[in-house]
Amino acid sequence: MSWNDFYQRRRAIDEVLRRAARDPRGPLPFADVPEAAEIFGSQDTLLLALHYKWMQLLTGRIGIALSAAERSPDVDRVEAVGTAWRELAAANPVLHAVLTTHLDEGDHRLRAAVEREQRMLALAAGLAEPDESAEEINRIGRAFLTLLRRTPLPVAKRRSPVELLRRMVPSG
Repeated sequence: MSWNDFYQRRRAIDEVLRRAARDPRGPLPFADVPEAAEIFGSQDTLLLALHYKWMQLLTGRIGIALSAAERSPDVDRVEAVGTAWRELAAANPVLHAVLTTHLDEGDHRLRAAVEREQRMLALAAGLAEPDESAEEINRIGRAFLTLLRRTPLPVAKRRSPVELLRRMVPSG
């Protein structure tokens, strides 16, 4: 894939998400974005690309959360991974809603991608061990993901401009 292809794909994904923001739980605006149909060819392939974007963001957040958990023995890995997932969902509400709404519509490739997400969550949280069977890890990851989806998303706390300025000015 060339850089031009990369940027075209990113623009198409951004446009789909921009249009989906009107009704994130509604039909995927695949047909409304001609570039999406041209680039991805099918709604399933677009959903795979959206899930890939989700996984890139999630992997980064979980890596940071686990790094922080390693430095602090009182941090629980399950809570760290769960918080990272919930914060990502709160920070990307349209992407999260689109994926949650359309996961069951996707083909076997999307189901396989979701199973990889479930395994990653179970292993990262320490709920499963790598030597367990894939089916067992999937089962545990599916249960954990279900729990995460049912837990209310955090509400972003707005900081006052004065508080932000105080943080920027070094104390004397």
